[in-house]
Amino acid sequence: MKWVTRRQIRVNRVATPWLIQRFVDREAEFLFVEPDQVAEVQQSHHAIGFDAPGAKYAHDKGITSFEQIIQDYELTDSVLAELAQIVHAADIPGAIDQRPEASGLKAISHGFPLVTTNDHETLQKAFFIYDALYAYLQARESASILPKSVGVG
Repeated sequence: MKWVTRRQIRVNRVATPWLIQRFVDREAEFLFVEPDQVAEVQQSHHAIGFDAPGAKYAHDKGITSFEQIIQDYELTDSVLAELAQIVHAADIPGAIDQRPEASGLKAISHGFPLVTTNDHETLQKAFFIYDALYAYLQARESASILPKSVGVG
């Protein structure tokens, strides 16, 4: 399936493709276009749009497209639910203090275009960050030996 979003991807527009490829559609193809072209490309390419006006997952109603896809695809993984809270806090204005990990994720995400040449390269490199964060949350949940929150020291 093809998926389309706005170009110059950062927090949610990287997390959502990661979620899609890891849990929804392993063969997903991602298109990155100007914001005002997402709805048109969604229609003309039979793609699923996210994080843009007119997209199926428009990143509205106060939740991210990451959260919307978890709901629509009925993904019940508790680690994904926790990761969704972090993505939400890092991406929704005014929510940054809801999760201690959000500030770091936001800062790293804003560095993506500084170390990559295009959005496809960003996905290739940034999926590792989401894999690592998911693994950390999973290990913390299963072992109960890692701290529940990371404080600033």
